[in-house]
Amino acid sequence: MEYRQLGSSGLRVPALSFGTGTFGGKGPLFSAWGTSDVKEARRLIDICLDAGVNLFDTADVYSNGASEEVLGEAIRGRRDEVLISTKTGLPMGDGPADWGVSRSRLIAAVEASLTRLGTDYIDVLQLHAFDAHTPVEELLATLDTLVAQGKLRHVGVSNYPGWQLMKALAAADQCGWPRFAAHQVYYSLIGRAYEADLMPLAADQGVGALVWSPLGWGRLTGKIGRNRPVPEGSRLHDTEQFAPPVDDEHLYRVVDAIEVVAEETGKTVPQVAINWLLQRPTVSSVIIGARNEEQLRQNLGAVGWSLTAEQVAALDAASDVLPPYPHTPYRQQEGFARLNPPLV
Repeated sequence: MEYRQLGSSGLRVPALSFGTGTFGGKGPLFSAWGTSDVKEARRLIDICLDAGVNLFDTADVYSNGASEEVLGEAIRGRRDEVLISTKTGLPMGDGPADWGVSRSRLIAAVEASLTRLGTDYIDVLQLHAFDAHTPVEELLATLDTLVAQGKLRHVGVSNYPGWQLMKALAAADQCGWPRFAAHQVYYSLIGRAYEADLMPLAADQGVGALVWSPLGWGRLTGKIGRNRPVPEGSRLHDTEQFAPPVDDEHLYRVVDAIEVVAEETGKTVPQVAINWLLQRPTVSSVIIGARNEEQLRQNLGAVGWSLTAEQVAALDAASDVLPPYPHTPYRQQEGFARLNPPLV
């Protein structure tokens, strides 16, 4: 397994990490993802550790805390062998103190996660979404206290707008508070919006991307393509309403290109899609998920080899879309392009 720095922090993380949204399986969304109990979770974690994957990502909102509980029980007795990444900030109830990252909510949420995980520290805490109601100074000062207490080792964000991430980084630098080392983002061959603003920001500021849903919410599994609609039994039937939208023709064009590369490399469609992400700038780790051992072992096959430059170019061309304003002119006009050279 390849290990990379998490942004500009000193933490080294595996190129692939494991997402535990399938643990616990409570509620309409998360039960469709998976329902791994402690025994099955322990087996999946064993496979991950054998392959060098030691970072496990969860969130308090996953199955209303059950994912953290299952993960904590499954790693009992081997806490020193693993890195735990969890997230907080999304609603955990209907009360006024059940959502957001105010000082009181954040302190309570961290304590609750520590209890469910059965540990006294979290390696990476990420704010699951931007909370417009909490001043950035209150947020960062609270995180600084939690880091000083040893309850958090590193901090990051997830699904943040670029201007708020930059605002927080500037405030952290000015006041000597912990900087966000990670940004957990949606990024895939059918979802490249990350590249417009957030990737250049990450490259400039040293924020490592932890990529969620690298297979485009299950659309890049190889089961969907031209003349191959979403099969019966697919979780997409239950979860598509939560998924980032994608045009059918764009999806088919990307899948066509991936299948050509898969044939050339002898790899699977998911392995090609994940390997492409591993070669992108700012990506520290790609979070893979699995409902069973077979899916996990297939996804682990995405490392240990590399796409050729020609194959990357073919995938880039098939998946490319014009970014939204104000980025479009920079792509369309030569003068703008000289001022703003691409990262890739």
